[in-house]
Amino acid sequence: MDEARRARLTEWLRAAAGDASLTINATSLLSGGAIQQNWALDVSGGRAWVLRTDNAATLAVSHGRAQEYALLRAAFAAGVTVPEPLFLCEEADVLGAPFFVMKRVAGTAAGHRVVRSDTLGGGREACVRALGRELARIHSITPPRADLAFLGTAPADPCAAFIADQRAALDRQRLPRPVLEWGLRHLERTAPPAVPPVLVHNDFRTGNIMLDENGVTAVLDWEFSLWSDPHADLGWLCAKCWRFGSDAQEAGGIGPRAALYEGYGTVDDARVRWWEVAAHIRWASIAVDQAERHISGVERNLELALTGHMVPGLEWEILRMVEARDAA
Repeated sequence: MDEARRARLTEWLRAAAGDASLTINATSLLSGGAIQQNWALDVSGGRAWVLRTDNAATLAVSHGRAQEYALLRAAFAAGVTVPEPLFLCEEADVLGAPFFVMKRVAGTAAGHRVVRSDTLGGGREACVRALGRELARIHSITPPRADLAFLGTAPADPCAAFIADQRAALDRQRLPRPVLEWGLRHLERTAPPAVPPVLVHNDFRTGNIMLDENGVTAVLDWEFSLWSDPHADLGWLCAKCWRFGSDAQEAGGIGPRAALYEGYGTVDDARVRWWEVAAHIRWASIAVDQAERHISGVERNLELALTGHMVPGLEWEILRMVEARDAA
């Protein structure tokens, strides 16, 4: 962060925090964040904060910072383990884009490290049991909510809404994706009955969950949240694409599926399995979008380019899962 931006940010934070003597002692760009930027701020008084703002290009389905801040506030009030939201700036004249500030929490979210550890989160079974409890708290938030009005009207049938959204996403692509279309047709043929929608995190997975040796320290990245079937979050976490090679541990590569279900409460396993197929289709579609950001020249970025290389593997997994489901 250059000196001019840092000076503007300091003045803004002084006003927001009601602290005229506030100083920023250090700033550093945190790793990850292909879609958003996260800056660690060390602030006078021993305060450790994180500033979250937009990258040069964002996905159309991603909420803005004001919306994500509202989601964070709603989750915090519901008892979800999230960083405490502090301040929101909706103007672009401070840093060039809207941003919000939250407290910084300890722990790691690095997927490849998390799935290799037998102790993070209090141990594998204890960790995924706790993740189930976090999801249950998230899903206790139900529509309508005036503070979450930007999410729109909740769908009468979340499964049908997902299929329609994904088909529209595929229709926007430059190239056809027949495997993804075939997978969507399978979901259409096997869709379960509608259930009342709840708030779904919509990216609850290894990599977006901060852990230390004692447990969950934060659920991160609320930019894709929506009203949907609660099983969508369970299916997303259990999808093989988020196990980081630890395939035997079905709950995010961390622990057993049964412990996740136990922590959550009542679960319809067949519905979760439907949403697992959906998860692979959705992630493949997002990966195509991210690759297009690089290919189009909107944002030249190696991480975005490499994300596009994941698509064939995801398509292979979709073929395998659908074949197994049809055989059953």
